[in-house]
Amino acid sequence: MLARYRSFVVPLAIIAAGVLFYMENPWFFPADGSTERAVATVAFWILAIVVLVLMFEDRHSAESQTVEVEGPAFTRYLFSNTRAGLFWLPIRIFLSFEWIEAGWHKLTGTGWVDGGASLLGFWQNAVKIPEAPARPSITFEWYRSFLQFLIDNHAQGWFGWLITLGELAVGIGLLVGALVGIAAFFGALMNMSFLLAGSASVNPILFTFEVGLMLAWKVAGYYGVDRWLLPMLGVPWRSKVATRVGQPGPAPAS
Repeated sequence: MLARYRSFVVPLAIIAAGVLFYMENPWFFPADGSTERAVATVAFWILAIVVLVLMFEDRHSAESQTVEVEGPAFTRYLFSNTRAGLFWLPIRIFLSFEWIEAGWHKLTGTGWVDGGASLLGFWQNAVKIPEAPARPSITFEWYRSFLQFLIDNHAQGWFGWLITLGELAVGIGLLVGALVGIAAFFGALMNMSFLLAGSASVNPILFTFEVGLMLAWKVAGYYGVDRWLLPMLGVPWRSKVATRVGQPGPAPAS
């Protein structure tokens, strides 16, 4: 049903880009916290989600399987050849122990799974707005509102468990090579959350490596459980591609 709306992808994407330009340009922009900015933000995300849904639906068309821009041979090898799994193996090991150590420290220490006092303190420091000329830790107002919502609803108790178990799960998944792409995605999500809260530390390095693992999800876990797990699971998001039925040619002369 959505296939008929694929022609709207380009104009909707242009409108979304225009809204984003309006919100982020340095010359004229709505004030933070204004109704105008709130409306523009909601409009952008609605348009972005609609465009993503329509682009995902476009995978059914025959044209979607056409390679229009060839990538470099090295990147095709790095992200699609099982022998490149040896390149990703040490990166996986490095990331896995970083996450396991972080999660184990939270699980056996204090302030995370025993009420979340340390997490609450981190949130409270992050949402503070210091006096000028000092700059706040959080750049984006929507993320400050999100953390303030968690603080107001006393979410640190269960969120501390979520972060702790999430870090351990990501670390174990990367170590054994099970669903590496998914593990790397959630690791990158946590890294980005810490970065948005103003905490750099090792997060930029981990995030960069995790993006590479996400791109190489088909081969990054080849020297691990994914070598057998992925063939068993297959790729359930791969859909059948529509094919064009050719016109019958003239009958051969007798």
